Amino acid sequence: MTGTALLSGDDRDVLTGLPGPGSAALWLDGTNETDFVQAMMVSLQRLPAVNLAYGMAGGDRVLVEVARRLRDFVADELGPQTLVARAAGGAFLVASRASLSRERWQWLAEALGRAIARPLVVDGERLSLAPRTALLRGRPGESGAALLDRLDQVSGDLQRRSGRRVLWADGSHPARGRSAASLEGDLLGALHRDEITVLFQPQFHVATGALAGAEALARWEHPSFGRICAETLFAVADRGDHVAQLSRHIGKRALALAAAWPDTVPLRLSLNVTAEDFAVGDFAASLKAALEASRFPAARLTIEITEQTLIADFEACAAALRELAALGISVALDDFGTGFSNFRALKALPLDALKLDRSLVSDIEHDARDRAILSAMVAMARALGLKVIAEGVESAGQLAILQAEGCDLFQGFLRAGPISAEEFVALVASSA
Repeated sequence: MTGTALLSGDDRDVLTGLPGPGSAALWLDGTNETDFVQAMMVSLQRLPAVNLAYGMAGGDRVLVEVARRLRDFVADELGPQTLVARAAGGAFLVASRASLSRERWQWLAEALGRAIARPLVVDGERLSLAPRTALLRGRPGESGAALLDRLDQVSGDLQRRSGRRVLWADGSHPARGRSAASLEGDLLGALHRDEITVLFQPQFHVATGALAGAEALARWEHPSFGRICAETLFAVADRGDHVAQLSRHIGKRALALAAAWPDTVPLRLSLNVTAEDFAVGDFAASLKAALEASRFPAARLTIEITEQTLIADFEACAAALRELAALGISVALDDFGTGFSNFRALKALPLDALKLDRSLVSDIEHDARDRAILSAMVAMARALGLKVIAEGVESAGQLAILQAEGCDLFQGFLRAGPISAEEFVALVASSA
């Protein structure tokens, strides 16, 4: 079970859409004695201060955004057999049955902490959270309730230890690892040596199943920590103010690779754009220059933006997007439906598509409410003349519902996960 998937006895958290502690205990109880389980409790100690400064609505926005980052991190770094749940208040649970070393689990906790600590915007102000994380490895035959109780005790102990960010259940200090500054240096070196790999997540037409294009993603094979996916990559880059540099590196590399795709079918390329892209220099001119250098057609490019990207300077972002739209570039609003969607964006921006977050798709087979929400969002998009892209599609049943509702495109492990440039070219050839 990954993301927001639930067991019977659904106690889903209404705000974030994540399973609650009851479902988490059931999932942990489903672990066999021979299974390996490790867990972490991620706590937002500053949440009460956020509620005080911005009101409960501001605190809710923070929780929704943190939940989204958790889901994306787990999907990228851990994959199946992983649980994400909201434990209580500002505490979230991540548990996995994957066979991981103690060192790897700790590194993942630290990487997740960096992803959560990336600045977010509340009421027009930038805010950073520094989560604290309690870690443990399950004992043979340990019940879910007992494991959660043990983890909660460690989390409480951690809150009383000033300056500590990570604590194991056995009370040990985390093993000394690479500092954040060292990771930033490693990243700059990897950028210079062109070691950041661009992967392609294939996208397909819902109606026919035909290949439509791909979203460009990034992966870094670190010599010490192994695979580092996009969410962690950008968290590391953010600490050193290198986000725009990383984003543009990925964009230029993806455009060059996409320009070499077989021209039997006019496939589309989707690029993710960050707030830092808009903040550094003339983004529209920079992207236009990258397109001209790669010779990839502007009419086949889609840029994906999130509401967090827009909040810092909505008017400047809107102006840049209008420039890009004039070049024939399409714009998709990503992670739509993850929380407090700003409908101003739907009216003021030159949008072509809404990209539904994976949390809106995961339970549409089993939850009538989720099916109703999906139907309403597709109807709204249709009324606005927008296409609908669904991500995180993992079952034929989900795809059948998306088809019945009239969604346009989908991506997900049902058909293909992120693949290399060479594998994507082979997929294009086999689809011709």
